[in-house]
Amino acid sequence: MKIIKSSGRVLLRAAVLSLASLPTLISGARAQADVNELIEQIVAANRILYRQGVLDGFGHVSARHPANKDRYLMAASLAPGRVTKDDIMEFDMDSKPLDQRGRTIYSERFIHSEIYKARPEVHAILHSHSPTVIPFGASQVPLRPILNSAGFLAPDVPVFEMRKVAGSRSLLVTDAKLAKALAETLGKRPVGLMRGHGNVVVGPNIPRMVSRAIYTEVNARLQLQAIALGGPIVYIDEGEARAGEAMRDKAERGHSVDRTWQMWVEEAMGASRH
Repeated sequence: MKIIKSSGRVLLRAAVLSLASLPTLISGARAQADVNELIEQIVAANRILYRQGVLDGFGHVSARHPANKDRYLMAASLAPGRVTKDDIMEFDMDSKPLDQRGRTIYSERFIHSEIYKARPEVHAILHSHSPTVIPFGASQVPLRPILNSAGFLAPDVPVFEMRKVAGSRSLLVTDAKLAKALAETLGKRPVGLMRGHGNVVVGPNIPRMVSRAIYTEVNARLQLQAIALGGPIVYIDEGEARAGEAMRDKAERGHSVDRTWQMWVEEAMGASRH
């Protein structure tokens, strides 16, 4: 009987310990599920932005790690339209890969780490060579919002000038010093242009960042058309822009950013509602 009682106590103690560890196991499973979902969003964002003409063979998308604010996730150095889940890597805030495994990494990854360090509220970043945006970074005509969906561009968009930081050299942002200067130029804005190079777009999450990137390109096309018409242009003012962003901040399912995000994902990833 003593043996049976002793065994019973051991089993009971083991059961109690298992129950005690259950919340940790559940929490860990949820955290991994969050990471997996974010990886899927990063892949979708690469494919979407390629299909929409914002990305071509170059450019990159990242997201802050959901469980560790001092790390971020980004693909290995591939053309965005070819990125898969297996290509997503983890980086620290010095842009050092934690799981490289022989994979090539983007030379301009420092853009992401320096913006994340400067902007705690940012959880998604894009660097692209969005084509219609380029002229506004190289001319004296500022990129301004002409479309309600691009109201976040108000009142105008800052332009990063490499020559002010490093003289006449390659325009690639390949180290932390250059990337920090870019982050400082961006300031608290959602979009920053890079003269002769492209732009950076940030957001609180992947869908919002993707929406901003697409409508930045759309707005640039429309602004060029409006300029070609001649005469004065009535731009979206800051009050109109704030009201529009407030509506998008609500992020209601089936409305605004969510509506377009679901459509873009289905188009890019081959999914279907049926």
